[in-house]
Amino acid sequence: MLDLIIIGAGPAGLSAAEAAMQKGLSYLVIEKGTIANTIRQYPVGRSMFSTPNEVEMHEGTLKPVREKPTREEMLSHYIHFVLNLDLHINTDERVIAVTGNVNESFVVKTTRSEYQAARVLFAIGAMERPRRLNVPGEDLPKVHHLFVEPYAYVRKDALVVGGGNSAAEAALFLSEEGARTTMAIWREDWENRDPKAGAMKHWVRTPLETEIEAGRLNVILYKHVDEITETEVKLTAETGESLTLPNDVVFVLVGSDADLSLLKQLGVKTEPGKLTEVPVYNPETFETNVPGIYVAGHFTHARHIKAAIDVPRRIIPLIAKDLKNK
Repeated sequence: MLDLIIIGAGPAGLSAAEAAMQKGLSYLVIEKGTIANTIRQYPVGRSMFSTPNEVEMHEGTLKPVREKPTREEMLSHYIHFVLNLDLHINTDERVIAVTGNVNESFVVKTTRSEYQAARVLFAIGAMERPRRLNVPGEDLPKVHHLFVEPYAYVRKDALVVGGGNSAAEAALFLSEEGARTTMAIWREDWENRDPKAGAMKHWVRTPLETEIEAGRLNVILYKHVDEITETEVKLTAETGESLTLPNDVVFVLVGSDADLSLLKQLGVKTEPGKLTEVPVYNPETFETNVPGIYVAGHFTHARHIKAAIDVPRRIIPLIAKDLKNK
């Protein structure tokens, strides 16, 4: 019988594990992938948009070579945080069901085992379910909903569909490394300059525009993609014109959502968030409408990594106090 099970080993889950250890709680972190799995899925060599103080586990502990850390520097930072504290984390283990209640304890069933805990904290990522275009051919092997590196696509015809930073970075990396790259983007996304409204960062847009001016990157303002075939992509431009592009690989990068199915099965209510639906929770305790079930991290309203790290340090002491009183 554990005091706390934490689902997810991203920054929020790691922060919760440390706080649980400090409060003397018996705990276990269960992670379906690897430590900081969402960050591991970022493009190889990518520089983060955040400065060290916004993503480090403790002040002054992340020391990147440049002003902002890379994907690899952040991964190393989080992994050594786990190793140095010897946190209790099971990786490559997926939670498949959570049942029970706060009075009789919760049962967490995984692909490997079954655990019992007094409280459960969901610290899952927000990229579990990539959004799809739902067009013919999207299930072809050449279509990807995640971009990792450009080097397999040198001198190949690549199409990137999307309007955010992820799509812009993918198009930029592909173009810079020798792919014949086209980016399909909605006009409102292309003309958006408001960072608070999801506009691409200026340090991505500036080199992107350089690639366009040099003739290495083509941008199409489009309405919708119509069909993907083995050798082509058919789409409708904003003007209504039908276009057929030669194609070897497609990256559909139009956003992603958290998998809230386990929470919903428990009876946790959801509500519309800034970008997608989020669980309903007490803003002070982060406890959901289901007593004993807590949430933290990127899939809540506290979306940024700094908030994901800070929130568990506030709520774990509350959980510890509640358990002690009972």
